[in-house]
Amino acid sequence: MKQALTLFDKLWRSHVVADLPGGGALIAIDRVFLHERTGAAALNSLAEAGRKVADPSRVFAVTDHIVDTRPGRTDQTLMPGGQAFITETRAAARAAGITLFDVNDPDQGIVHVISPELAIVLPGTTVIAPDSHTCTQGAFGALAWGIGSSEAEHAMATGTLRLSNPKSMRVTFTGKLAAGVTPKDMILTLLAHHGAAGGKGHAVEFAGEAVSALDMEGRMTLCNMATEFSAMSGFIAPDDKTFEYLEGRRYAPSGDQWQRACNHWRELVGDSEAVFDQEIEIDAGAIAPMVSWGTNPGQTCSIDGAVPVDAPPAPLAYIGLTADQPIRGVPIDAAFIGSCTNSRLSDLRRASALLRGRKIAEGIKAICVPGSTRVKREAEAEGIDRIFTDAGFEWRESGCSMCFYAGGESFAAGSRVISTTNRNFESRQGPNVRTHIASPETVVVSALAGMISDPRDLLESELV
Repeated sequence: MKQALTLFDKLWRSHVVADLPGGGALIAIDRVFLHERTGAAALNSLAEAGRKVADPSRVFAVTDHIVDTRPGRTDQTLMPGGQAFITETRAAARAAGITLFDVNDPDQGIVHVISPELAIVLPGTTVIAPDSHTCTQGAFGALAWGIGSSEAEHAMATGTLRLSNPKSMRVTFTGKLAAGVTPKDMILTLLAHHGAAGGKGHAVEFAGEAVSALDMEGRMTLCNMATEFSAMSGFIAPDDKTFEYLEGRRYAPSGDQWQRACNHWRELVGDSEAVFDQEIEIDAGAIAPMVSWGTNPGQTCSIDGAVPVDAPPAPLAYIGLTADQPIRGVPIDAAFIGSCTNSRLSDLRRASALLRGRKIAEGIKAICVPGSTRVKREAEAEGIDRIFTDAGFEWRESGCSMCFYAGGESFAAGSRVISTTNRNFESRQGPNVRTHIASPETVVVSALAGMISDPRDLLESELV
């Protein structure tokens, strides 16, 4: 009898070059993405060893991590020595003959935003980058995961990587999301219920009615934070929405090849009899807007909830909250919309719809950083930038910006920020900055109120 396979099994088996003694396998790598923070190190190390990039057409680089996002930017950054990272990566990319999306390239942006925009990621491909949120691209039915610089070097030289075979997990979201509830709330609910280590050692497939109902940008948000669940990767079986999103983009197949590719991609679905090592089921209809209260993404509760009574003292001391304190109503100092989690056009559209005709609370520092130059361009064509600036937000060039502090720009020390980013670690957005992660809708209504607030209240008031 033919063995029933999960989607992960199919992705894995189609890329095994050789099974290795002691477990694991040598896996073929289809796409390698580099960024300016570590790209030069990998490329220069490869060159110094006398090796070349085996297939330059499969390797891409971008300036996104430490590039300045303020208007009128150049190679200069606020990070000490940051300019050298940019210029050295540029030189190394040119010497290696790989494609570079440079500082002011019209296709520049956060790697996990521009790769889908350009159809560099395709269903069934393996995609790696020295960034833990590479799993974002699993939304397209790809096997995508983050690596280190030395692994990037090996993959560029050989087209392969050694990888241990993870266990399989399926997370099924049944039912439908309520109004005001988003994919960000879905993944934060998973983390709140099962912890930041709940997916450790697993490749996680997201499935169910609520997942199928998401558009591709929502699916990217869901898969983006699989790494916060400690999963090796997160992914979703491709469907017609996937194909419609990719068709006609720069690196997508065209002509007769497009139809042949779609026919193949339709086979990228797990067999109905396939067995997973672990199954989790969540009722999407019961999910509320979520906000983190602590210093890891698993330390999260619903907007209607409170800090757990048994919360450990260390994160509470840092974040400045107390056990059993309601999360709604906590005053904030700043708001941030951006990052590879929630900076796409649909995110900005939803946020601007709530901002239109309103002003953020006095004293709030608010920043919006589009995920790519294309997103910025399209948002400006719709007037979204003016809605943000009229409301009191700064409107920036694209990049990772204050998703993480790398010695450059940050929020004021000790400030409390509500953010669409993916991590709320200590000092993640600057020295002693306290971060609460949430959806774009929750960030916007909190900026308007000057305190952590429920987006459903504003949505309901608009319906009255």
